[in-house]
Amino acid sequence: MADISDNNAYWSANKRIIGISLVIWFICSFGFGILLRPMLSGIGIGGTDLGFWFAQQGSILVFLVLIFAYAARMNKLDKEHGVDE
Repeated sequence: MADISDNNAYWSANKRIIGISLVIWFICSFGFGILLRPMLSGIGIGGTDLGFWFAQQGSILVFLVLIFAYAARMNKLDKEHGVDE
């Protein structure tokens, strides 16, 4: 019975990490790049406005950071639950 509850805790933590990552990615790509772009147009970064930067490069960079953060967090979670390689 303890094995089943440990598995449930592992997958619950995994789904929580995925959900948080997806929310961050959605906010950066859709929110800053599309919905909030007019509000960010007055802020300059790299010769262009911040809204355009998020739409073109910022969301991609955030996605790459999320990939590495997810991998690091999952390695830690795997070690905590004894399923690491």
